[in-house]
Amino acid sequence: MAVRLLQTHEVSDLCIGKPALRWLPPSSTVADAVAELEGGGAPDAAVAVWDGAEGSAVVGRVRMPNVVLFLCADPNLASPAAALHATLSDMLLAAGAPPVRRIEPDARLAGGFHVSPVPLPGSPRAYLPRLYSSWFADPVVYLVQSLWVGSVLDAVDALLNGAHALVVPLRERWRRRGDLCWLTVEDVARFFLSSVGLFCPTASRSLSDLGVVRPPALAVAARDCALSVLPLLRAALSSHASVAVVVDDSTSHRRLLAGEISPSALCSCDVSVAAAVAALSAGHLVSFIDWGGAPPEATLHAVRSRLRRRNLLGMLDLLYCGNSEPSSSSSSSASSSSSSSSDEDEDGGTMGGKHRSLFSTRIVGRRPVADAIVCRRESSLVAVMLQATAHRATQVWVVGEEHELVGVVRLLDVLRVLRHHLHQPPV
Repeated sequence: MAVRLLQTHEVSDLCIGKPALRWLPPSSTVADAVAELEGGGAPDAAVAVWDGAEGSAVVGRVRMPNVVLFLCADPNLASPAAALHATLSDMLLAAGAPPVRRIEPDARLAGGFHVSPVPLPGSPRAYLPRLYSSWFADPVVYLVQSLWVGSVLDAVDALLNGAHALVVPLRERWRRRGDLCWLTVEDVARFFLSSVGLFCPTASRSLSDLGVVRPPALAVAARDCALSVLPLLRAALSSHASVAVVVDDSTSHRRLLAGEISPSALCSCDVSVAAAVAALSAGHLVSFIDWGGAPPEATLHAVRSRLRRRNLLGMLDLLYCGNSEPSSSSSSSASSSSSSSSDEDEDGGTMGGKHRSLFSTRIVGRRPVADAIVCRRESSLVAVMLQATAHRATQVWVVGEEHELVGVVRLLDVLRVLRHHLHQPPV
């Protein structure tokens, strides 16, 4: 019954009411993308890299985490202004952006690629064809694989087989011809949740019974430099995950979950967060993100002081992009007032969670990142789905009795379990 329902639902059913995606051509600069992202006001703003021609490929998806990773990369860290003038195609090549795939809203296998079903446990992974791009110099693996299929199951298989996001043509009569929308793993999980009764008893089983708890591989100590988070953040971005920020409990010798750095939280920040990444510890980056790019002046002074001490003067301009630039007198005051004592307090103080009274207008109502969403091994699959979709998260951390970090459950793993359920005989 579940298979019939999901096969009869077209992808267009998931796109009802979705806004048309915003796009920029590949020749646009990173600064153009920043202006588009900061001006959008959406909690998970994204820009498609596309030439706007009907039927042409969307070659990438740019969000604020992509920009931060690019600006804070070794070649660009000392000169972020030059990096902002790089083209989007250059950024996608340098970053190895996850693939974006097109899926038709109602076609039934009209094109040239067949998507293998998601492999079951013990079977080899489905082969994903490699295409070569005419946008960039050869040989470059094309970032888009056109999937001319249309049921919800086809969309699930595309995501499970490696697509980071899907683009779907909008067919409503009132839409402009050629408009596209994004379809993400959260959208598909929300649709599955609306029909979760069809997946019993699997959906009511515990996480431990289903074996979906992953080890918390993406974790960083709160006192570590935030720049050390970048490789983990890149992995998190490509796998719909987040980076755990942990503190060591000297009594129990366990890692306690203190917060998280997630791509969705960075989407709520402006470009000044790149300067915070270059200056702060991982723990205090959590606090900076919670301020939504509008931290107290003392925090800004500490960031400026560290950037000057590390000779990252170019990052100061990024910091002023998200905050009003002080006058020359206040700037000199900032330099002098950032004493070593305030630096020590910033590096060694308690974690975020106190800085929650002031948020920028872009993130009012967003969950503070220090309040990471958690569950237990005994939690049911449907309970985790409810938690993740309610908080617009792509994963839920698994903790023990004393809030020690045990593992993580990702929405992709939940979808994989439910997809596998469809191959099981009815109970």
